[in-house]
Amino acid sequence: MPALLDPADLLARAKRRDPGRPLITYYDLDSGGRVELSVTTVDNWVAKTAGLLADELDVEAGDVVDVDLPAHWLGLVVLAATWTLGARVALPGSGGAVDATTPPAARLRAADEL
Repeated sequence: MPALLDPADLLARAKRRDPGRPLITYYDLDSGGRVELSVTTVDNWVAKTAGLLADELDVEAGDVVDVDLPAHWLGLVVLAATWTLGARVALPGSGGAVDATTPPAARLRAADEL
């Protein structure tokens, strides 16, 4: 059975193949807006977000990041950045932990929920 690729590997492969091709197209149904992001742009956002998580929130490999964000392209970036660091994601309904013994190192919420 072939080894599974993590999101960082998949993004790196996409960047080597065709860095300028669209990777994410986000439609804002409320405003009618549309955002199209290339592989390179997503890679840049993921790298900067991973840096923020590591440098400002001290997230490290093996840590849990509690992510409760609305459906938006930035949410995908946060997930990819977390996995790039080797951290694990706890989603809504999980109580902020992947298991009962691992509290989250960081909690990410939408600004209007703070």
